[in-house]
Amino acid sequence: MAGHSKWANIQHRKGRQDAARSKLFSKLSKEITVAAKMGDPDPDKNPRLRLAVKEAKSNSVPKDVIDRAIKKSVAGEGDEYEEIRYEGYGPNGVAVIVEAMTDNRNRTASNVRSTFSKNGGNLGETGSVGFMFERKGEVAYPAAAGDADTVMMAAIEAGAEDVESSDEGHIIYCADTDLNEVATALEAELGESDSTKLIWKPTTTTEMDLEGMQKLMKLLDALEDDDDVQRVTANFEASDEVMDQL
Repeated sequence: MAGHSKWANIQHRKGRQDAARSKLFSKLSKEITVAAKMGDPDPDKNPRLRLAVKEAKSNSVPKDVIDRAIKKSVAGEGDEYEEIRYEGYGPNGVAVIVEAMTDNRNRTASNVRSTFSKNGGNLGETGSVGFMFERKGEVAYPAAAGDADTVMMAAIEAGAEDVESSDEGHIIYCADTDLNEVATALEAELGESDSTKLIWKPTTTTEMDLEGMQKLMKLLDALEDDDDVQRVTANFEASDEVMDQL
């Protein structure tokens, strides 16, 4: 699970167990193949592919797996995938966005709806919770990249909108359409980032207690376990005490 920030943006990942790691590699490889099919197979000429490759590398996906995923697109291999976004509510009214990539819309919709229902949530219509989020670019750097002032100045020069710094590192936000340019400028100043990706950043959050978080985690886990689901984002907020108890 990705750490929660003050914006309570969660990209819920499970990568420590072998089975979960394999599933994560598969999802990242799928994104690379689709990105390469939609544009140039050269990451330097295809911003979406460049971001997909960077995310894969930040999750320790082997180079041969990345190369194989790109070659699939060049050879015209693999299924044709459709990108779909689902929106719904989890326990305690938490807003949830599910990003999927599927070759069978009916199967995926049925599975996602069932997962919400079985875990205390409800699948809503498109737009039912999207207004509570903004689409943003996110670039993460370790604390070693520099102090807060140094990173802030680099971010301003790169065209970013906001920076969140802590003892653990720095999270830099920018407009979604500027992510590639901002990330490139930041790399020139601060070196390679820990991760660079598009996110759904909550504009409003729901405070959760321990019981609510336990129920929510069951829903997010179940959604992430679906092979068609690429990312899950929820607008919860929880105290450090609650997160530690989890």
